Amino acid sequence: MRRTALTSVFFAMTSTALAGTALCAPAASSAPVPADRPHPAHARGKSAGLHAATAPVPHPARLTQAPPPGEESVAVTARRNIPHNTETTVSRATMEQQAAGTNVLRSLAQVPGVSFSSTDALGIDTWGTSIYMRGFFQDQLGVTVDGIPLNNQSYANLGGVNINNAAISGDLERSVVSQGAGSLDLPSNTNLGGTMQFFTADPKNKFGGKIEQGFGSYGMQHSYFRFDSGQLNKSGTKFFAAYARNYEKKFDAPSPGFMQQVDGKLVQPLGPNSRMSAFFNWSDAQVWGYADKSLDILNTLGWRTESFYPNYEGAYAVANWVQNCDGTTPSCATPAGQRGRSALPAGWINTSEQAGVAYYDAGQHSIDYTSGLNFDVALAEGLRWTATIYGQSDTQYTTYGDPYQPSLGTGAPLSEQVWQTRQERYGFNTAFEYHIANHTIHTGAWFENNNQWATQFWYNEPLLGEGAPLKTVGPYTTYGAAFMQNYGFQWNTNTFQYHIMDTWRPLHDLTINYGFKSMIQTTSGGSWYNNDDINYGPLPNGSMTASEAFLPHVNIDWRFARGHEIYFDFAENMRPYSVAPTGGATSPWAVSQPASSDGTAPAQTSQQIFQTLQRTLRPERDFTYLLGYRFVDRHAVLSVDLYHTDVKHRLLSASVGSLNNPQTTVVDTHTASMNGADATLTLMPIKGLTFYNSFSYNHFVWGSHVNLCADDGDVCDLKGKRLVGYPSFMYKTNLAYTWHGLTVHFDANFYSNRPYSLMNDTRVPAYWLANTGARYRFGNYKVLKNITVDFNVYNLFNNKYIAMMGENGFPLSGDYQSMERGAVRQFFGNVSTEF
Repeated sequence: MRRTALTSVFFAMTSTALAGTALCAPAASSAPVPADRPHPAHARGKSAGLHAATAPVPHPARLTQAPPPGEESVAVTARRNIPHNTETTVSRATMEQQAAGTNVLRSLAQVPGVSFSSTDALGIDTWGTSIYMRGFFQDQLGVTVDGIPLNNQSYANLGGVNINNAAISGDLERSVVSQGAGSLDLPSNTNLGGTMQFFTADPKNKFGGKIEQGFGSYGMQHSYFRFDSGQLNKSGTKFFAAYARNYEKKFDAPSPGFMQQVDGKLVQPLGPNSRMSAFFNWSDAQVWGYADKSLDILNTLGWRTESFYPNYEGAYAVANWVQNCDGTTPSCATPAGQRGRSALPAGWINTSEQAGVAYYDAGQHSIDYTSGLNFDVALAEGLRWTATIYGQSDTQYTTYGDPYQPSLGTGAPLSEQVWQTRQERYGFNTAFEYHIANHTIHTGAWFENNNQWATQFWYNEPLLGEGAPLKTVGPYTTYGAAFMQNYGFQWNTNTFQYHIMDTWRPLHDLTINYGFKSMIQTTSGGSWYNNDDINYGPLPNGSMTASEAFLPHVNIDWRFARGHEIYFDFAENMRPYSVAPTGGATSPWAVSQPASSDGTAPAQTSQQIFQTLQRTLRPERDFTYLLGYRFVDRHAVLSVDLYHTDVKHRLLSASVGSLNNPQTTVVDTHTASMNGADATLTLMPIKGLTFYNSFSYNHFVWGSHVNLCADDGDVCDLKGKRLVGYPSFMYKTNLAYTWHGLTVHFDANFYSNRPYSLMNDTRVPAYWLANTGARYRFGNYKVLKNITVDFNVYNLFNNKYIAMMGENGFPLSGDYQSMERGAVRQFFGNVSTEF
């Protein structure tokens, strides 16, 4: 990390990416083929078996409808999913290669160009999970579940919810991934470089249920119960209800991660070719997060440096050290009348973070409700109407034990800092589809209203020996109400999107899709409370609008010979401005000017910085081009994709000043470009055996001269630098074999080194990650059906690697405490049966 005297510079950013490939997902028993938590360091803000002839007719990426009414949702282990155009279907059987209860995003890791990482093996801790798709980060992808927009997948964001908090992974039937410019008709205000559509399984036609129990390393427990009503009447009414519970401890500390969810789905046929369905999810996640690392911490203290919990005395001693010692020695005498030692753990004094290496605790408690009502109705011959009406509520408490702020109500030298965020999103998406001659015309609109709140408080911790310390997951008022507030924000965001497109088939083997969408988004509001002792002048408040009337999309797919396919995709996408409170996020409302420590008035207030951005900022727009070729044969699937993206006006969040109180603004990078290629080969030489390989290359460079440290009088030119956090090379392989009731699989991914600093002078090393597993289906025994036993090994060779990067922002140069270690080798077993 670049440092000058008492100042430092770090940057938070939303990543980049590009066009999409259609990869295949061969056998169902094989691999798929072709928000920010508060900065736990010193900062006060939140800084992230078919022949080609029988393959489905290709069509461009678009919003995928649910299965036809009455179709039973069954996982067929011998099924192959042939990708077409820029879409890849990841089947339920592919998802089942992961340990039961795993975040479904991990099942996409075998898709070329996709990079998924998590600090815990199950991916419950969304602070430590990330997914890139061809260089585009998880807040730049369009995501839905059963047609409900989920939008931003980042931790504790105010514009969406992670799929892991919106549906039980065991209830998801499939996902459809488009790595091109994404689906034109998909409702999303975050789609720049691809889409992920998830679909829950329908209730079964027959009465029954499923019970699943799993165990694993570090106290892991997974439970899943599902009840299916079967068809209740002649009209075909049916529903299911499910409950899932996951529990796991950290691999380097006793603090746990816990998550429980409830799913429900109702399907009501409306005649022979129409239906209505309703979906509901409740999610409650209580997670102690892993401590953030830096290269300095890893090299000086090792890979298992972790938060103090439940060692309150140790955290108390560090907070005393901050208050009483001069910062040059690892310990000092505690003043008379003050409790506890004043000392750092061994070696901490030799790091740049010192007392900030780790805290008493850090984590989050989130409560989510997601529901939607879907209609798919045949209005007349060749005319269909689809609609989704939805609501989603997300409440988050994200915390860490702050050793720099004493508890004013109790006198303890540390306190619990809590970020409290909430959003309530309501909206609808409706469309008409009309078939006439060789044309299919599709037009529709999406509207969403989002009410967003963000506040930050400090709560009292107890004096040593006078009560149990607060837990990172709450409650927080054990020792009284919050004794100090930093800020309070409230916004209202309205989004409207319209699209129209035509799918034209001039020849039986040629499909041309063309259309455009229009989008407008307006956000109003901002700060309603400011602590003048922390932030100078009023914090940002005001309105910003992003709009574009014509965002075109063209797709051509030509099956010029048996088994051969060429496709082309072009689109322009826009991402409106996001909202975030003060500190380190790529939002105009996150800019801040710290209060002066010497009593002098800074040159600008936070509101004045924001008003300048209102006049000068432009929303990001990306232009994506894709050219692909695919060959499909009885025993092989080969695909090659080449892509290019022009990036305009991507924003970086620049924080300049002391670590405790940085000045934060937003920088327009003007231009960037990305070129890349994906190649995949899937071999099926004999029945039941699938061997998949993919190779991905990505080259993203910033294209404009932007000086990121002009305020320091230095030159830190962004031009020519590579994208941080994303590897240039990836290789993926998966070998799977099914024989009678036994399925075994092995997969391995290689990720090249990843730039860590924006100036590219520090990098995170390359690594391999391998997993293996086996499943045996015993069949039926009396009333028990499909008795199945699974065994999985995560990180088979126990490699050390960095998973999440940039959760607190990326350093301008050098090192910074903003990375997390990936999970060590872990073993998981699971038994399930249906009835």
